[in-house]
Amino acid sequence: MKREITIPTSHPRFVSLMSRKKIVEGYKNGLVALEGLIAHGRGECFDYLIGEHSIESARSAADAAAAQMLISSYPIISVNGNVAALCSDLICALHRSIKKSMLEINLFYYSKDRESKIYSELAKYGVSEVFGTNPENLVKIPELESNRRLVDGDGIFRADTVFVPLEDGDRTLALRKMNKKIITVDLNPISRTSMTADITIVDNIIRAIPLLIDRIQYHQKNSTERELQRIIKSHDNKKGLQDALLTMNKVRENIIQ
Repeated sequence: MKREITIPTSHPRFVSLMSRKKIVEGYKNGLVALEGLIAHGRGECFDYLIGEHSIESARSAADAAAAQMLISSYPIISVNGNVAALCSDLICALHRSIKKSMLEINLFYYSKDRESKIYSELAKYGVSEVFGTNPENLVKIPELESNRRLVDGDGIFRADTVFVPLEDGDRTLALRKMNKKIITVDLNPISRTSMTADITIVDNIIRAIPLLIDRIQYHQKNSTERELQRIIKSHDNKKGLQDALLTMNKVRENIIQ
């Protein structure tokens, strides 16, 4: 008989282990593709290297991302299986923090069953309207061949800004070619997605989304559109990625000393 494993809150990696548990449960419940388990494990490796906390460059990127989403006319938040399993509650809170934003389900390893289960997961947190679920409204992103080329004509296809956490790089590049502003969360600073996006938050998504919500709420109360434009213009994504790599290298040096 298999025993349920209880992770004590005193465990030094409690949060990380709970995220791992959510991903596994997400797979068992049909939200996460098998390949999503591999992707999550790869991310954990990079999280070790930044010390499993939000580094300064991630905070700066979150500030720029908040500004970009606030000045956008039509921001769309893309949701895949790993995002739904790890932080549906946070993603829905992000959506509510920007009244003009919408959610869209978009899957690389697509099945109608997975899509329906992800929709049900989002619905648990009060979201009733989600793009990407009506096959009659799907259109193709030019120059893209994977399942992710199919997006909602009223959602990602129309959006001026697209938030694509835990994304694959080919669609990020294709969306950039459509003159959309792309924001992502990626623990790997040298992934195609990280290097292609306009704003990359190099952080664990369960830390990045609360950071983003906090900055959105701050700017809504305190910043003018001119100030938001200044924040976006001053953001240097390449420098942020370089800073993340430098942080990882310092962690490595501390280990081998």
